[in-house]
Amino acid sequence: MIIGYARVSTNEQNPELQLDALTSAGCERLYQESKSGSSRERPELVRCLDSLREGDTLVVWRLDRLGRSLKDLVEIISELEGQGIGFRSLTEAIDTTSTGGKLIFHIFAALSEFERSLIQERTKAGLAAARARGRKGGRPKALTNDQVKKARAMLTDPLITKTEVAKHFNVTRVTLNKALENFE
Repeated sequence: MIIGYARVSTNEQNPELQLDALTSAGCERLYQESKSGSSRERPELVRCLDSLREGDTLVVWRLDRLGRSLKDLVEIISELEGQGIGFRSLTEAIDTTSTGGKLIFHIFAALSEFERSLIQERTKAGLAAARARGRKGGRPKALTNDQVKKARAMLTDPLITKTEVAKHFNVTRVTLNKALENFE
């Protein structure tokens, strides 16, 4: 069975162009929705993917109608391929039911993997460079060393409670306890 999926980003947009193209491509069943591509919740896409069976083909008008990113597209299409389901994009002329279409898809998948690796390498290099300049990552400490010293001094007075000291420094008692434990 050939199943089509159409998506427009807002209710004001008209899906007719996509629906006409999908019908012309021989789609026997159509799923359509009005949701932003950045939205993770696309119930019609979920219904569409659930209806696909081995030997079926999913058809979209353009790649960006299916996935939010190249990574997202690769995941969806890989999942389809693993279930024996074909994929076609009309505008980009990609058809994973053909040998050439599979090649194009695998090139996309390789590019996506390469992009992820580059991002990881740049992130690691940036963190290493920051550490080399003496910068530490993570959240800043809630209390400075001087404040922890003052808190310790305040707590030597048996009439002052940890809750009062925490309130004085505008932190929670848990934060105060952690600062006291981790003080150098």
